[in-house]
Formats: sequence, structure tokens, C-alpha cells
Amino acid sequence: MSKHLTLSVNGRSLTVPEGTVLAVALAEAGVTQFRRSVKGQARGPLCGMGICFECSVTIDGKLHQRSCQTLCQEGMEVTTDE
Repeated sequence: MSKHLTLSVNGRSLTVPEGTVLAVALAEAGVTQFRRSVKGQARGPLCGMGICFECSVTIDGKLHQRSCQTLCQEGMEVTTDE
């Protein structure tokens, strides 16, 4: 049986299996808007390999973190522009 982690996404508690990539966890939780463009358009994961930065979120107060390259951690606090 796999270990599970609990993190906070936009103030909501989310429990995921250990080893889950943050972008996947957010998508499975129904988050579709990760950030906004400079013109205010909704953005979400595109390349899935850290090149496009469309999946950028705020993690533990650090802006512009690539969620597609980040494993979920216990107690992590994630904020999107949703």
C-alpha cells in the first residue's frame, strides 16, 4: 500500500499518493487554471516537461514554480490563479 501526503491547494486540503507530480495532482483535483497570462487569459500545463512555464504556481510562498517538475510534499501550500 502506498503512502499518502496531504497538501493545501488554494486553501483546500488535498491527499495524494507519495510520488505524485504536482501538476497531475492539481488536474485530478479539478484545477484547470494554474496561472493567468499578462493579458489575463487562463493558462495550464502544456508541455509537461518544464519548458513552457504554463503550469507555474506559487509553492510555499515561492512564485513561478513549475508544477510539472515538482513532486508533492507533505504540508506543501500551493496557490494557483484560479
